[in-house]
Amino acid sequence: MPTIESLNPDVPLFARTGINLASAGLGARAISATNEFFAPLGRMLQDSDPIFIPEKFDDHGKWMDGWETQRRRDGGHDHAIIQLAGPGRILGFNVDTSHFTGNYAPACRIEAAAPVGGELSDETLWVEVLPHSPLGPSAQHFFKCKSFESWSHLRIHIYPDGGIARLRVYGVPELAEADTKGEIDLAAALNGGRILAFSDAHYGDYMRLLAPGRGINMGDGWETRRRREPGYDWMVIALGARGRIEKALIDTAHFKGNFPDGASLQAADLLSFGDGLTDALVTDSMFWRDLLPRQKLQADFEHRFRDELIDLGPVTHVRFNIYPDGGVSRLRLFGKPE
Repeated sequence: MPTIESLNPDVPLFARTGINLASAGLGARAISATNEFFAPLGRMLQDSDPIFIPEKFDDHGKWMDGWETQRRRDGGHDHAIIQLAGPGRILGFNVDTSHFTGNYAPACRIEAAAPVGGELSDETLWVEVLPHSPLGPSAQHFFKCKSFESWSHLRIHIYPDGGIARLRVYGVPELAEADTKGEIDLAAALNGGRILAFSDAHYGDYMRLLAPGRGINMGDGWETRRRREPGYDWMVIALGARGRIEKALIDTAHFKGNFPDGASLQAADLLSFGDGLTDALVTDSMFWRDLLPRQKLQADFEHRFRDELIDLGPVTHVRFNIYPDGGVSRLRLFGKPE
């Protein structure tokens, strides 16, 4: 029974359970940079793992998968500003210098801001959330964030220049006050929905199951290997807010020869659950009450359910079961926070 915690115990808990607020796929944007001579800032926010193509060059030199500045000769340093996918509380960072060996940034520092109205100005107050920290060549660097306020923008400084392959900013999105009064997608990553455990995720990008929009291809969603033993595949999700689920959408977009035969939902109200209890939660989830009894699925289709749902009252966690295996692009669970 794989859980997020057991995938790589050397990775900090905040990176295993937090949502990457700097994900381009969730809507994070590159705003500005002092220099992008060798590689643009936007590449640093890509969801895919960085790659290296030995023979690839462009007009500026070696093509690199990340943000890379030219060599400074003035004694200064480079910095860049990004807008997070949504305002949120930051738990930690992964500053990844993969494939940057002789051209990595030797150190970094990160500041955060939450401008009124969401627009930066000369009066914007920047607060240091990661002090000056050393970086090494071609490695992932995890740093815990000491600030627990909500932020919408980051300014990353690199000393003095160089490259960063990816910046991951793990946190918990802030649910807007207006969203707490109406129907929302309680499972959406940008509303705080998080994947805690799953049986298998051999193909695709399982984190995209809770992402906005429809899948763009078969790799943009959760897909398990072909099951060769009895049983079925499943995933456990923590909702972004406690609420009563009134509608569900299971989208098998682009999954044509590999969609699940069927799916069901179970749910529970676990107000006291903590991130450190993941393994116990997985065992308990097998006995949660049915929210959506098993339903037949079809290829490349948005399945919508309302009358089929059982009213369980407010819930905090959902177990998504697919029979026996296959791929699902998106899962939406609509309801009102309570």
